[in-house]
Amino acid sequence: MTREFNFDGLVGPSHNYAGLSFGNVASFNNVKSASNPKQAALQGLAKMRALAARGFAQGVLPPQARPNFRLLRSLGFTGSDADVLARAYKESPVILACAYSASPMWTANAATVSPSRDTQDGKVHFTPANLNNKLHRSHEHEQSARALRAIFHDERHFAVHDALPATPAFGDEGAANHTRLCREHGADAVEVFVYGRVEFDPAAPAPKRYPARQTLEASQAVARLHGLSAAHTVYLQQNPDVIDQGVFHNDVIAVGNADVLFYHEQAFADEQGALFQLRQALAGVDAELRTIRVATSQVSVADAVHSYLFNSQLLSKPDGRMALVIPRECEENAAVARYLEELVGSGGPVDELIHFDLRQSMRNGGGPACLRLRVALTDGEAAAMHQGVLMTEELYHKLVGWVEKHYRDQLEPADLADPALAVEVRTALEELERLLGLPGLYDLS
Repeated sequence: MTREFNFDGLVGPSHNYAGLSFGNVASFNNVKSASNPKQAALQGLAKMRALAARGFAQGVLPPQARPNFRLLRSLGFTGSDADVLARAYKESPVILACAYSASPMWTANAATVSPSRDTQDGKVHFTPANLNNKLHRSHEHEQSARALRAIFHDERHFAVHDALPATPAFGDEGAANHTRLCREHGADAVEVFVYGRVEFDPAAPAPKRYPARQTLEASQAVARLHGLSAAHTVYLQQNPDVIDQGVFHNDVIAVGNADVLFYHEQAFADEQGALFQLRQALAGVDAELRTIRVATSQVSVADAVHSYLFNSQLLSKPDGRMALVIPRECEENAAVARYLEELVGSGGPVDELIHFDLRQSMRNGGGPACLRLRVALTDGEAAAMHQGVLMTEELYHKLVGWVEKHYRDQLEPADLADPALAVEVRTALEELERLLGLPGLYDLS
């Protein structure tokens, strides 16, 4: 039996609103406002607990060590840790914010994952995303690989690659631009990569206002590393016009699950061509595509971006129907709320909405889908991974206690210069290693 596990990122103690992600409308709009790290972490844990209680396979991925002193020292800030923080805050508070970013909480960007059913060697493959479009995310891949290798340590079942070269040609944003379509999670599938631009074809369409973060070349490289069949792999170009409207990843405008693609009519550069490619490829794995198309007349791109309608989770239920996991913001947008009411009453694949308050994440530009990395595992593979990260009632209460003990209620931009914050984060992560049963997870030297 194969099940889809959702591994949610645990929000780190330095969760803050630095507005570092140009092209991410919510992140930019909330720049330098006060954040609540404790509330953010508890909101994420409540989501994990609720879905696990419903019977969905749920895991947790730990936060990364912050601040990244190695980054700060490599950029010329010297002296004691306190000296480094003080000088960075004085000379370049933006760089300090980059070193303190808690954006690894959005594990949809942690890696691209191919289940063993799809790969040539029959292993589950992971490629950590280099995220080289933004400084604050470009140093995440080392710890992402470290964490994935600690959790998926059995090399008989798992292969964790290094990130792609950190050059513009191979800009890779991970699973936020990737989905897998199939009859069911254990069946043969089509892996779909969505890219924003083509590095080696200057004539190819590209956005004009915001950067296209995923390249075709990166997607092709990941497919090669994972040993995917060319016949069962599809590359689609994201609509450059919607990137310029704040759709910085495909998962802000489309989401797939099993044989269902839930998408906005403006999601792809060539909608009809994209659907034709998907149907042709799915026919090769004995599956048919079911689409849920949202017209602009129903929900505008602006409303989709502000509500994160498509940055939702589509989850298969035991009865064969699907639940859509959405943020509260979808209820607060009149057009989106009206559309969702019609959706669940339509008799289509989605018959249930599951709402969560993820306000702290949403203010930084990350909805339910941003917070999770999907990993389809057979029973044997699930047994072979580290069990200490699987969400249970016991783990939930341990993590809540840990958050209550170590996290601040409020974090202002100026607090990043406080040497005590760095000590607090280090102390918290040392305890988290023990709590999750992952000694040596962090290089805290």
